[in-house]
Amino acid sequence: MSALIADPPRVDRPVGGELAVSLQGVKKHFQDADGGLIEVIRDITLGIRKKEFISIVGPSGCGKTTMFNIIAGLLEPSGGHITLHGKQDAKRPARIGYMLQTDLLFPWRTIIDNVSLGLEIAGKRKEERYELAHRYLKRYGLGDFAEAYPSKLSGGMRQRVALIRTLITDPDVILLDEPFSALDYQTRLVLEEEIVSILREFGKTVVLITHDIGEAISMSDRIAVMSKRPTTVKKIYDVGLARKHGSCLKARSDAEYHEFFDQIWSDLDIQMGAAH
Repeated sequence: MSALIADPPRVDRPVGGELAVSLQGVKKHFQDADGGLIEVIRDITLGIRKKEFISIVGPSGCGKTTMFNIIAGLLEPSGGHITLHGKQDAKRPARIGYMLQTDLLFPWRTIIDNVSLGLEIAGKRKEERYELAHRYLKRYGLGDFAEAYPSKLSGGMRQRVALIRTLITDPDVILLDEPFSALDYQTRLVLEEEIVSILREFGKTVVLITHDIGEAISMSDRIAVMSKRPTTVKKIYDVGLARKHGSCLKARSDAEYHEFFDQIWSDLDIQMGAAH
């Protein structure tokens, strides 16, 4: 398939798009209890384009979440460097939104207070943050639940609240770490559609970690396949089926969907087989 880049270049530059995030030769190792070094990331060189939706897939334990934590500034790389919007700064000049596997809503806070938490931390006045939170909740079908508590919402609704809480602070880049993994299949399909639509409406740059190959194909502009640990970028696929059809569900019906699935699965299967 022509969309496959078998051997990505050292510097992965955008085609017709400016880079939002650039990882150049990023490495990460940790020290074990005996003072030895555990190499988790050997070399990640990857350019993430502004306003694109890119997914990261790879074997379990290969270092995907470690990569996310480095992008978010929660971990420092052991080598290499990161630039965000063209600026290299250890303090991360770009605002990063991070949405995790679990919604992490505070059960003692109402939905509106959960949504506006970031604004509260930023020092926004209550009237200002409530006005903005009400606007977001109403816009995405949750206006009637502003005064409810998280326990009253379904899993899908809670994840929508978590997304709104992430968006309301207007981050430059949004990191999604397996955000649908705890949901049933039908809810996942609905949320895939909703979240891609919302994120594109806001013009956000999105990076998704997922173990679900079908999810990655149906949502993404590109997919980066990582090797087993210590990880590197093995292959990059240009997908774009969701943009082509204007729908994640329709993307799953495209003939190329199955071709992408088979090739990506083969990449992962070879890696997992080699690990044993």
